[in-house]
Amino acid sequence: MSDALCSPFQVPAAFQLPIAMTSTTSDQKAASCPLMTKPHRQRLVSKDGRSLMRGNGPGSRETWFGALRDMWGTWLALRWRWVVLAFCGSFLLHWLLFAVLWYLLARVNGDLDVPDHDSPPPGHVLCVKHVTGFTAAFSFALETQLTIGYGTMYPNADCPTAIALLALQMLLGLMLEAFITGAFVAKFSRPQKRCGGILFSPQAVVCEVKGQRCLMFRVCNLLPRPLVDVCVSAVLYEEHDDHELHQTALEFSVDNLGPRPCPLFLSPLTFYHPITPSSPLNNTPSTKHFELVVFLTASQESTGSGYHKRTSYLSDEIQYGSCFAKVTSRYGKGRSKGESMRYFDTQPCPLTLPNTHTGDALEKEHAVVQINGEGSDRVE
Repeated sequence: MSDALCSPFQVPAAFQLPIAMTSTTSDQKAASCPLMTKPHRQRLVSKDGRSLMRGNGPGSRETWFGALRDMWGTWLALRWRWVVLAFCGSFLLHWLLFAVLWYLLARVNGDLDVPDHDSPPPGHVLCVKHVTGFTAAFSFALETQLTIGYGTMYPNADCPTAIALLALQMLLGLMLEAFITGAFVAKFSRPQKRCGGILFSPQAVVCEVKGQRCLMFRVCNLLPRPLVDVCVSAVLYEEHDDHELHQTALEFSVDNLGPRPCPLFLSPLTFYHPITPSSPLNNTPSTKHFELVVFLTASQESTGSGYHKRTSYLSDEIQYGSCFAKVTSRYGKGRSKGESMRYFDTQPCPLTLPNTHTGDALEKEHAVVQINGEGSDRVE
């Protein structure tokens, strides 16, 4: 690398390590950097956006109490197999509980000793007709909750205890159905689950645009619905020698919009972060490892529903001296995921130009522009 590239605007050393050197160096530093070391490194966020960090929480008892206090959040965080199991189990337990109560009512009232419920003894008031055992009590609890009403078993209006138990079962059953229905709708409509068609480039790149070094990544939209108000933010997580995790915000821009949201998600979009003297990347100390976590938010044009997607880039997932290949967007239907991955192809882009960014330019707000891989002038 020439002396011109070792200017005050140079990219931190973590960017400049080749992949082979990064593998060797990270093995030597595994003992002191447990956060993101290789080959057993631990990411903060997976490539598909899942959080991989688990804090040193309290014991199991406190954990269960916390889950019960936040039952709604716990339900939404469960996997679908556990949700279906909880759905079936909750209704079965509800029916079983009231089957026991109906059976106890029939036992206490003496209904189980009546041989013929159609002709009860004089002076005996049946609470529920034809509940002659536990199986019949379970069937009656099921019919009551689901309002099937076969007509054989029914509560007697002359038994106040049966009417009170019937009202209690209906109230609790309606509450259970409302909770289950709302939880299913909320789980189906979670913003992060609607973003399967939003793809981030597997690699980020560092190249020169108009003499200015920039960190770039690309996003592609495969969803059949148009998205608007696209916002991107990023946080640089660094693990220093003191084993503390430091967080620094990075600003990315696209087209001539600067920090403003992109009004329409045209695919693909390339987001830039100019590595200026004020950039956190330029001021990054000689950290051993880092992780860049990128957050994308957007809205659906027709419904206003929110979309949230995130990914992360480690040091060896940033190609230094490469740029994204120029592509032409295809609009309309028929784009597959494999076809759209060509949007993320990279090509060599040697860093041969000196950084022309001057101190006077820092006083002006600017944004680097690229549409479908083609750069344009800085906008002031």
